[in-house]
Amino acid sequence: MCLRWYEAQRRHKSTQQDVSKGLNALWRHTARFVMIVYRTDQTLVCLLIVVMAGAEVQENLSPECKQFLYMGTLPRGLEEQPFKKICQFYEGKPRFVTLYDTFNHIPVYSAYTFKRSDGSKKVDVPWMFEPQLSTVSGSREMQQFPSEYVQKSFEDAQAVLDDYSDSVIFERGQLNPDEHQAHPDDKASTYTLTNVVPQVREFNIGPWKNHEHTIRRRLNNYCRGTAYVITGVTTSGHTIRRHNINRLGIPTYLWSAYCCTDFDHNAPYSERSKFPAFAANGLNDRENDKVQEMTVPQLEDFLKRVTYVGSSFQLFYDNCVPPNSANSALHLT
Repeated sequence: MCLRWYEAQRRHKSTQQDVSKGLNALWRHTARFVMIVYRTDQTLVCLLIVVMAGAEVQENLSPECKQFLYMGTLPRGLEEQPFKKICQFYEGKPRFVTLYDTFNHIPVYSAYTFKRSDGSKKVDVPWMFEPQLSTVSGSREMQQFPSEYVQKSFEDAQAVLDDYSDSVIFERGQLNPDEHQAHPDDKASTYTLTNVVPQVREFNIGPWKNHEHTIRRRLNNYCRGTAYVITGVTTSGHTIRRHNINRLGIPTYLWSAYCCTDFDHNAPYSERSKFPAFAANGLNDRENDKVQEMTVPQLEDFLKRVTYVGSSFQLFYDNCVPPNSANSALHLT
């Protein structure tokens, strides 16, 4: 079947030239894969067809990626959904974890560990994409976007820069914000479109940004150990369209929760009462966009009402009850 397809392309010279240009451009970004198979045009085309159709990211997270999850455990209650787990690698190291919706081309959530930070942004980083969503090239590193022509080869599985280029209302909002990271490479890794959703500009730079600052200051000051953060979205079917095609799911709400079991017990009660775990959500809109803080169980109940999560949905293992605590002992009786 592959050979018949290839011969058909040879009978259409202009089409063949377009295909050749596209494959040559793709070669620059999947060199390890192409060097193995680039022997004849027939072999190259046939294997590329198989690869594009059978792309996979990770079914089960590796131990090095579980470090970004409390007790190494993913949120429970999303197992039946056809989402992709991405361990986000940058400069040879895992940086955070994303659950990605390849139909709506947006992340469902990003899970990361908070790093004490002064809140500065890294503004000189180009936007990147995730090769593993579109090929099995062997590269697990996020990569800078190539030329516009080559982007068309992987836009079926993820967002591309053109999806945001004509939007006036929405801008790229990070779920794992660079302000919650400290090392330049950790900050840079947040600039991948697999960590981005369309946020109403006024909401992004106003209430949601203020909430990110609040959490940064709280965890900076009162979390003594590791803080695990999960930030995600809900959707209701609204989309950003390009060329009359649905391209990006528009979040209805953004939500976030953190878990820090080693915290300052002498902190003011107004802050101490928000440990070991707390949460928030906000409407992604120009109006009524106040971010409301709440307990993690309250957020879980909200998500059970408005999304597809299962009845057993749980963001943090054992509800972020500290090991060896009195409450933990009660859970075991």
